[in-house]
Amino acid sequence: MEYLLAIAAFIAAVAFAVLVAYVAVTLVAARRTLNNVADTLEGMEKQMQGLTKETTELLNKTNRLAEDVNQKSSKLNGLFDGVKGIGETVKDFNQSLRQVSTSISHSASQNQDKASQAVKWGSAMMDLWKKNKK
Repeated sequence: MEYLLAIAAFIAAVAFAVLVAYVAVTLVAARRTLNNVADTLEGMEKQMQGLTKETTELLNKTNRLAEDVNQKSSKLNGLFDGVKGIGETVKDFNQSLRQVSTSISHSASQNQDKASQAVKWGSAMMDLWKKNKK
């Protein structure tokens, strides 16, 4: 029976040694994996710092571009106001021309007989002048 106890203790010791060996191998593999994860995270941290820097620069450029667009837009607003003023001036000029034209047409229709008489007198005067010239 002592032999059985010794064999059982030996089997338990061997099983424990095998268990320790597997745990050691697993822990070594886990340490290797964790080291790889740490290296990867360090690389990602460096990339994120670069990305953050580039994003900040891009944001600054975008803000400068937006300011430039706003300034140019303000300048264009003045130009559009000037064009609007020119359009209103042309509109007023056209309206004045219409009024003058209407006034002339109205005067001509009222004084049509006088105008025809003036044309007759002018024609007669031209004939007399031509006869005198000859």
